[in-house]
Amino acid sequence: MAKSSGRKPLVADKRYGGKPAAAKKTARSAAPKSKARSKSGAAKKRGRKPARPSKGGRGRIRAALFAPFRFLFRMLWALTWRLGLIVGLLVGAAVFYRYTTLPELPEMLDGRARGSVTMLDRSGEVFAWRGDQFGGVVTIETVSPYLSDAVVATEDKRFYWHFGVSPRGVASAVRINLSEGRGPLEGHGGSTITQQTAKLLCLGVVYDPAVWKAEADYVRDCRRTTMWRKVTEAIYAMAMEVKYSKNDILSIYLNRAYMGGGAYGAEAAAQRYFGKSSAQLSPAESAMLAGLLTAPSALAPTNNLKRSQDRAATILRLMNEQGYLTKEETTYWQAHPATLSEAAKAKAGGYFADWIMDVAPDYFSSNTTEDVMIRTTLDPRIQTAAEEALAFVFQEKVREGSEAQAAIVVMDAEGAVRAMVGGRATRVSGVFNRATHARRQTGSAFKPFVYAAALDLGFSPLDTVMDEPFCMNVPGSGQWCPKNYTNKYYGKVTLARALRDSLNVPAVKVSERAGRENVRTVASHFGIYSDLALGPALALGASESTLIEMTGAYAGILNGGSSVTPYGLVELTLQGDDEPLIGAVGGIGERVIQTPAAEQLIWMMEKVVSEGTGARAALPGWQVAGKTGTTQEARDAWFIGFTADYVAGVWMGYDDNSPLTGVTGGGLPAEIFRETMLRITEGMEPRPLPMRQPNRPTPDPSRGPAKKPKKGIGKAVDDVLRDIFGKR
Repeated sequence: MAKSSGRKPLVADKRYGGKPAAAKKTARSAAPKSKARSKSGAAKKRGRKPARPSKGGRGRIRAALFAPFRFLFRMLWALTWRLGLIVGLLVGAAVFYRYTTLPELPEMLDGRARGSVTMLDRSGEVFAWRGDQFGGVVTIETVSPYLSDAVVATEDKRFYWHFGVSPRGVASAVRINLSEGRGPLEGHGGSTITQQTAKLLCLGVVYDPAVWKAEADYVRDCRRTTMWRKVTEAIYAMAMEVKYSKNDILSIYLNRAYMGGGAYGAEAAAQRYFGKSSAQLSPAESAMLAGLLTAPSALAPTNNLKRSQDRAATILRLMNEQGYLTKEETTYWQAHPATLSEAAKAKAGGYFADWIMDVAPDYFSSNTTEDVMIRTTLDPRIQTAAEEALAFVFQEKVREGSEAQAAIVVMDAEGAVRAMVGGRATRVSGVFNRATHARRQTGSAFKPFVYAAALDLGFSPLDTVMDEPFCMNVPGSGQWCPKNYTNKYYGKVTLARALRDSLNVPAVKVSERAGRENVRTVASHFGIYSDLALGPALALGASESTLIEMTGAYAGILNGGSSVTPYGLVELTLQGDDEPLIGAVGGIGERVIQTPAAEQLIWMMEKVVSEGTGARAALPGWQVAGKTGTTQEARDAWFIGFTADYVAGVWMGYDDNSPLTGVTGGGLPAEIFRETMLRITEGMEPRPLPMRQPNRPTPDPSRGPAKKPKKGIGKAVDDVLRDIFGKR
């Protein structure tokens, strides 16, 4: 029995799958396995790969070889994280310092170095802008939501997610620049809206005239791109992100960004191009303004509307891709692009606005630091009439490719200028204005002032003078023999006929009889301020003058003989003020000749148009008075005339003083006058000219001196004036 415990268990004992008790006890009491094996088993239980057994010498050699690299790596890592920590602390300190220097939000919104000039026409409508336009402070809440969406979609689609700097954007820009053969910082900048705003703020540096010679130098310095500049710009941008909200930063950007055409900020640009508030902008208009941020001057719609519309179409697509517009909205607005307002189409006032800037005081115009409002005399309807008339005549009656130029001035009898065209290119600004700056010989257009002096002395339009070959000795120059344009002579003619047919010999004789100095006085008092010729050729228009001077002088004839100073500025005020600082700087002045003399002169000048050399200036149903003028070798051609309501002067010639071919004052200039006045008088009721028909003739002035004293000239008649009439 004692040995029975060593029996093998019966097969039946295994049917339940259990182990015999003795076997369990044996397993529990079994000796532990080797150390290596037990560790291996433990590693497996913990899910780790068991360590390989040492391979002896080879492992030690490999460890020795890699030890320097492991040491170097550890050193680099230690240096890197310590250096990174130092850089981070320095950047943090720099950002904090910048943060402390940033002003409050209102001070950041308008940073212009100079002010603006807004010009209103005679009806009070804006027609021109000059200087740095700023329509007023806007915020994200006050502008059209389409505008802020368009700007973000175009300039910085991750604007609301980054911290002021976009490493991904910078890396992408560097990659593109290098792939296009430029330097890493040349071309694409990868700047966020915050960085662009920092650049607009010139990183907090304010313009100082003592440091920079001109504002352009200051702007150029602010826009330079260097590695250090980009670093300081990034720090400034991060400081802005700490100081201001995202909407604040976008508001600063929309107020300070230059958008072409002299417009700074969204409100000024909306008014400049579309004549509406920035709160009312459509998606197409918003996209056009957002497109200007890349290249404001090149993409300005006033420079190239089609190119600006194409850029806007691209931005509308970006807005759709980023979820700001639906596909249907995008398609609609791409098919209905933004267009310019009427004022914007007029190219900011053209020659007229340039003239206003010239005549206004510098400290309220070109150099103003304030926002100035100027009410002017401009009549847009008359301005359009003059521009269309000039274009029509050159298109229909001037050979293609001609470089001849022309200018037009229209004013009323008191000198209020209603329209001005300074050259054939009418939709321009800042260019040479031939109406105000070109001094040209006046030719026979000067003759009315010769007859004005004579009539004021008491001569009658029906007085006669001999038109015949005539010479006189000019001290210092010898004998001088004027001739008529036709090289013919007509014998005894009335003063009225002499002016009507623009005869030269009678004009010289009347000038000498009335007194050269008296003629000079009458002309200068009527407003011809240019140096007037001293010799007898004065009567034939040898002197130079500008078109606006001559037109103003004719206005003096129309108003009954009083001087006129042409003017365009009616009232100048500072924006927001009601009290004007400057009033009208022109108008009717002192009397030059007596009213009866002026009215008789108008009667004579009416004959020039109805019967004489100015026939092509006639208007159906209207009385028109005027005078033609053609200088030597046809270098200048003039026609200046008037109805009872308006005076219009036209000059034509070449800028280089070359002779015109087949053109006289009674030709194309008279036709330009007619086309202009036809458009101006459309729908108006004709009024008669204030003219007086002479009652009776007086004796031939060539038979003796004038019997009546001068009136209105202010100088006594030269009693010893030599009687030269009738002498050869």
